[in-house]
Amino acid sequence: MVQLSRRQFMQVTGSSLAASSLAVMGFSPTAALAEVRQFKLAATTVTRQTCTYCSVGCGILMYSYSDGVKNAKMSVMHVEGDPDHPVNRGTLCPKGASLLDFVHSPNRLKYPEYRAPGSTEWKRLSWDEALDRIAKLLKEDRDANFVEKNEKGQTVNRWLTTGMLAASASSNEAGYVTHKVARSWGLLALDNQARV
Repeated sequence: MVQLSRRQFMQVTGSSLAASSLAVMGFSPTAALAEVRQFKLAATTVTRQTCTYCSVGCGILMYSYSDGVKNAKMSVMHVEGDPDHPVNRGTLCPKGASLLDFVHSPNRLKYPEYRAPGSTEWKRLSWDEALDRIAKLLKEDRDANFVEKNEKGQTVNRWLTTGMLAASASSNEAGYVTHKVARSWGLLALDNQARV
C-alpha cells in the first residue's frame, strides 16, 4: 500500500483531473508536439544592406513580404543583423535595431526637394532635375573659383570654395573612388560622415 500525505494526494488528484479535462476538450499532447511551427520569415525576400546610421558600416538583413497580389508592393517586415558580415557579425546597436521604424516612418524623406532662397516652401524635384542642378552649380562654382597657380607660380590645381562630405556606409572601394574623384576636381575639403 502506497503511503501519501494529504498534500501529495491533492497534487496527484489535481493533476489527474487537469489531464482528463484536457483530454475531454480534445487536446492531444502527441499531436500538439508533433505539429510543425511555421517560421514567420519563411515566405519573405531577404535583402542584404548596410546600416545607414553611422560610419561603422554594419551589415543588415531586411526581410520584405508581399502576399502575391498583382498590385501589392513588397513591404519590409523585419530587420536584423547579418551574421555573415565581418563588421558586426549579426549584432546591431539600438539605432540599427530600430531601422524598421525608420523605414516605415511617415516623416521619411523619399524624394529630392529644393527650397529657393528666401522661400518657405519646399518644392519636390525629380532625381534627374536634382542631379542636373547639382552638376550645373558645381561646374559654375569650379569655373569661377578654380586656382591653377599660386602666388609663386607653382601649379596647385585647387578648388577651395566647395567641399565634399562622403557617405559613411560606403565600402572601402567606394570611398577610394570618391576620394579620387574629389581630388581630381581639385577639392581639398573632403571629409567622411563618421557620426556627424
